[in-house]
Amino acid sequence: MTRAVVLLRGINVGRAKRIAMGPLREALTARGHGAVVTHLQSGNVVLDTDLDEAALAADVHACVREEFGHDVDVVVRTGAELADVVAGGPVALPAGTELAPKRYLVTFLTAVPAPAAAAAVPVAGPGDGAWALVGRDLHLWLPDGVIGTPVGGWRWDRLLGTAGTGRNWTTVGRVAELAGTP
Repeated sequence: MTRAVVLLRGINVGRAKRIAMGPLREALTARGHGAVVTHLQSGNVVLDTDLDEAALAADVHACVREEFGHDVDVVVRTGAELADVVAGGPVALPAGTELAPKRYLVTFLTAVPAPAAAAAVPVAGPGDGAWALVGRDLHLWLPDGVIGTPVGGWRWDRLLGTAGTGRNWTTVGRVAELAGTP
């Protein structure tokens, strides 16, 4: 049994793709997953499963489509992988900069970007924010918020050639805590 973190992309943003977390927990439990918990209303799920990453992502995707009528990207990490992200710290934070956890995002990608795609991403200019890619995790420092910082508006899916879903540093830490104890 693996403690897994499941991140749903783009749910409960405004009026789009509404999913209540209680029914989502119930639906995932009915599909055989154990100790299902959620954090906030933005699609952060922690559960116990016997499925591997690809099978779990496919199962959750099917569950959300069948039960709630939404087609959403699903990103999966193990609890240990999320703990490693937290332990590694905010790697895109410029030296000497104080961390504002709600302005530091980690975008969890569905796959490791091709090296050529990663190498082609431009360097952020002064005042543009900062980014760093660590395996399948894209770290973004957005000092003026997602909308106000140029790096926040970059089309990362296109630049890297893979989809992902972002969480701020506060949420990353809280979900990692939830994943640490079944």
